[in-house]
Amino acid sequence: MASDHASENGVDGDDEREEEDDEEEVEEEAVEEEEEPRLKYQRMGGSLSSLLSTDAAASIAIAERMIALGTHDGTVHILDFQGNQVKEFSAHSATVNDLCFDAEGEYVSSCSDDGSVVINSLFTDERMKFEYHRPMKSIALDPDYSRKSTRRFVAGGLAGQLFLNSKTWLGYNKQVLHDGEGPIHAVKWRTCLIAWANDAGVKVYDMVNNVRVTFIERPRGSPRPELLLPHLVWQDDTLLVIGWGTSVKVAAIRTNSLGANGIQKSIPASSAKYVDIVASFQTSYYISGIAPFGDALVVLAYIPEKVNGEKDFSSTMPSRQGTAQRPEVRIVTWKNEELTTDALPVHGFEHYKAKDYALAHAPFTGSSYAGGQWAAGDEPLYYIVSPKDVVIARPRDAEDHIAWLLQHGFHEKALAAVEAGQGRNELLDEVGSRYLDHLIVERKYAEAACLCPKLLRGSASAWERWVFHFAHLRQLPVLVPYMPTENPRLSDTAYEVALVALATNPAFHNVLLSTVQSWPPTIYSSLPVISAIEPQISTSSMTGLLKEALAELYVINSQYEKALALYADLMKPEIFDFIEKNNLHDAIHEKVVQLMMLDSKKAVPLLIHHRDNIPPSEVVEQLLSAHKNCNAKYFLHLYLHSLFEVDVNAGKEYHDLQVELYADYEPRMLLTFLRLSQHYKLDKAYDVCVRNGLLREQVFILGRMGNAKRALAVMIDKLEDIEEAVEFVSMQQDDELWQELIKQCLRKPEMVGMLLEHTVGNLDPLYIVTMVPDGLKVPRLRDRLVKIITDYRTETSLRKGCNEILKTDCVNLLIKYYKEAQRAVCMDSTEEEKHSKAVESSSTLESQRGSNVGSIELKSRIRGSGRCCLCFDPFSIQNVSVVVFFCCHAYHATCLAGGSDSFNKGSYVANSDDKDDDEDAPAGGSQIRCVLCTTAAGFLFNKVWDDFDQANLLFIFVSRLILPRNLRRHNCLTNKPAFI
Repeated sequence: MASDHASENGVDGDDEREEEDDEEEVEEEAVEEEEEPRLKYQRMGGSLSSLLSTDAAASIAIAERMIALGTHDGTVHILDFQGNQVKEFSAHSATVNDLCFDAEGEYVSSCSDDGSVVINSLFTDERMKFEYHRPMKSIALDPDYSRKSTRRFVAGGLAGQLFLNSKTWLGYNKQVLHDGEGPIHAVKWRTCLIAWANDAGVKVYDMVNNVRVTFIERPRGSPRPELLLPHLVWQDDTLLVIGWGTSVKVAAIRTNSLGANGIQKSIPASSAKYVDIVASFQTSYYISGIAPFGDALVVLAYIPEKVNGEKDFSSTMPSRQGTAQRPEVRIVTWKNEELTTDALPVHGFEHYKAKDYALAHAPFTGSSYAGGQWAAGDEPLYYIVSPKDVVIARPRDAEDHIAWLLQHGFHEKALAAVEAGQGRNELLDEVGSRYLDHLIVERKYAEAACLCPKLLRGSASAWERWVFHFAHLRQLPVLVPYMPTENPRLSDTAYEVALVALATNPAFHNVLLSTVQSWPPTIYSSLPVISAIEPQISTSSMTGLLKEALAELYVINSQYEKALALYADLMKPEIFDFIEKNNLHDAIHEKVVQLMMLDSKKAVPLLIHHRDNIPPSEVVEQLLSAHKNCNAKYFLHLYLHSLFEVDVNAGKEYHDLQVELYADYEPRMLLTFLRLSQHYKLDKAYDVCVRNGLLREQVFILGRMGNAKRALAVMIDKLEDIEEAVEFVSMQQDDELWQELIKQCLRKPEMVGMLLEHTVGNLDPLYIVTMVPDGLKVPRLRDRLVKIITDYRTETSLRKGCNEILKTDCVNLLIKYYKEAQRAVCMDSTEEEKHSKAVESSSTLESQRGSNVGSIELKSRIRGSGRCCLCFDPFSIQNVSVVVFFCCHAYHATCLAGGSDSFNKGSYVANSDDKDDDEDAPAGGSQIRCVLCTTAAGFLFNKVWDDFDQANLLFIFVSRLILPRNLRRHNCLTNKPAFI
């Protein structure tokens, strides 16, 4: 991932290889792309070269397990597929013209110019020889020769007769199948069909029905058969391929089993089969051999000489010795479309004629052929025979295809073929290595680097080898983004070399940064990389990306303060989190301005929170000395404002400066600051407010300076805010100032009405009205006076209603208070002692003590320090019963009896839950009351009706002086009126 400055194929100008100073200009020529051959070739080795050193090959036949080769001296050599001789038959005394195996490959037959036919068993000593006394040119064994006892074969020659030989009880029977149309040049037997060629053409004979199926006429203009033999080959049981001269025909043998309208009839045997020519075309060369190739044909082509620029088909002999061309193997379709053409480097081809060559193919099913490929072991083999050479041709396999692609520079296609599963897995390393070498030679470094993960995969040694190779070429930066960090993991040195290469090339500093951020820090040491970058800090090559990468390396190496300095220079927003994460608050002393410029909202709280480490004086000094372009004064305002909110006195020495800052950046906050601060100079602050036209702030400062009249004048003349002026005068509590306010307002008639509205409760409106000069027109004076009178009446009515409500509440409370004073509990010494013992003996009564805490505490107080409210003697002195009222007053029973008309020791008033004690008291029983409370309550009750205000004061006095404290907490006073 290179930058815009980097070359598309690598780093510009960094190749160490020598370049030529002067490059020759080469004209572009349109060269047709070379077509990949379909076949590959090799010469047959083994014993063949020694056999043909003194003889010449004349014919060949191929079986499933061996090869038969006939020579001009009449010998038949049995060879394996490597060319090693297995057997030798001295069958003839003249040239062996034709050879044939049976389908099982157990017998081989040969015919010769000596007029004989010889059949040899390959695995026994059986040998049969048949004499015809005329040169025999072709022979064909019954495919089932070894399986049938008839031992049939057909043979023909210059006599023009086609003989069918078969074995009977009386010996071999020789039958003439055809006669009278010239020599028999070729014969082929497939299943029950025999095809042969003579001077007239090609005939097919049906051995089942013993009839001739068809006759195919010899092509017109073809050379005489003795000069260029016709070639017959059965592609399958029903397809016969004929190559004769320059003509190719494909005949299909069909069975006519249906009559008209598709109805099957009883058809004579003579009409059971017929021939359909399914393909026919002319060639521009002589056909020296033909064989099937899947759905195409393999043709051994002999190229005739050109006479006056045109090919001469009149003769198959070279016009002069040694001018013949190389034979060619062509693969053509049935439509004569050439798929490939290969010229064969046959030994001595310059001296050979067309009939000196032969083509044979090994039997194959062809069923596995699909898309030009055969299954392993089923591909056909082709044998091209010349007098001194045998060349084996076979379909090219996937590895041959890949090798051809590599040889012709199609490395990408070769790689795709290997990845598609063609060929051995080991080829991927070889193809990948050659592809990378090719790209390096072509200086396509970026493309080579991109392919490395795919080609090198998990080999650490291969990766390191290419890393250092790229480093040698000074092209390592383009490889770095593709280097693996695990599976495989390379050596530390490899990663360090890669990072240093990126650091020293400015065009790849972005790659360096992304690499440092993505690579695990454990796979390399950061020190070598840091050492390579640090010398560039003060140079022009120190880019922002390189700084950031160096900061990341500092972090990896735990040099956080150095990293912080770089982050501050780079203005990285993440610097605040970095400071908090690594506790670098002591390292930001010199970074105040940079932090504020980066993000003042985060910088200010940081500086405020750590003001013990970074004192305000240091912050203010840095901001004041900062460059004007950074808006340092605004940052200073933000800092001092936040500091003032946290601690009013923290930056008191800068409050004068802060007044100016508020006036410049946040005037609405200045008044609040002036009210809260006590550390600014009033005169300077006033000058700032005047300079910035801040009127309310001027009023406040003038008031603080004691110049109230001038402040009042500002409010009246400039602010024209009567409400604020009235509030200001009220706070001053100065009658003269009220006079000044009225005086100021009388100069502006509209102010008089406003003054009347806002001074209600502070000044008597009548007084203001009397001060108004005669004839002064006050806007809306009548409406304002009406409003004042209406407000006064409303206020009077509200006060009266409130007094009535208050009086009623006081009466109700006094009644309740009076009732509470009538309830009491009589306690004698016996009951008290029992109660004390019960408290001491059982802890389970502790909860009950909480519920009766008032009474228990009362008893302890009574016995310990309580006194009778009448005689004022302590209760502990006299052994008499005590009567305790719910108002917390207690009396000796004897004292209370003396103060009451009658008192029964056994009687007591019901508890406080009784709603009406007067109604619930027993008949004839005396009712007792607290002397103090009932006396005070009665007095207050009477006073309420006489003088309500005096009753209020007396009630407060009595409740606070006479009544005990816990009574005032009692619920009888919880609903006390607001005036208590």
